[in-house]
Amino acid sequence: MNLSEINWDPNEAGTWPLPIKAATISIICILVFGAGVYYDTLAQLTALDASKKKELELKESFETKQKKSINLPDYQDQLAQIETELADMIRQMPTKEEVASLLIDISQTGLASGLEFRLFKPGAPVRKDFYSELPINIEVIGKYEELGLFISGLASLPRIVTVHDVNIIPEGKGGKEGEMKMTATVKTYNEGADEVVTTGTKKKRGKK
Repeated sequence: MNLSEINWDPNEAGTWPLPIKAATISIICILVFGAGVYYDTLAQLTALDASKKKELELKESFETKQKKSINLPDYQDQLAQIETELADMIRQMPTKEEVASLLIDISQTGLASGLEFRLFKPGAPVRKDFYSELPINIEVIGKYEELGLFISGLASLPRIVTVHDVNIIPEGKGGKEGEMKMTATVKTYNEGADEVVTTGTKKKRGKK
């Protein structure tokens, strides 16, 4: 078969030899199939992959929610317990009217422990999420066991009182033997942004 003798005019395709016709039809079919895959099937395959991923995400989300729903009664019990504990803590926070009385209680606790106050300075309230933090800077002098009694006494007060930034050092020159100086920040808390009732520096010593 001499290819130069073939009339390649598409309008004369009917006169082409059978092998040429078969090859041409095969090429056209391949091109049509490739175009169909490129313009239609690939997009569908991409969409199918996305659907499979979405299905997995939905299954994982369903399993997570199912586990949570199974444990819902336990979560509700925990929430009720937390709310009860929170309510108890709030009840232990002094009101604005009780702050002054609490400051006196803190001071009296130190004096009853045998300590000498060199500084008792309430600071400005620090607003938190649903409560205010009321800091009190103190400096006291006493023996180590007296300092321990003071901290223990603060913990036994009916209102929430915490002690922070504690620093204890020997009293040094001018002090009695065995005496220590403790500086700390005593904090109490109340619901709201009430102002602290301030008091002056006290220099007293309790009975030993």
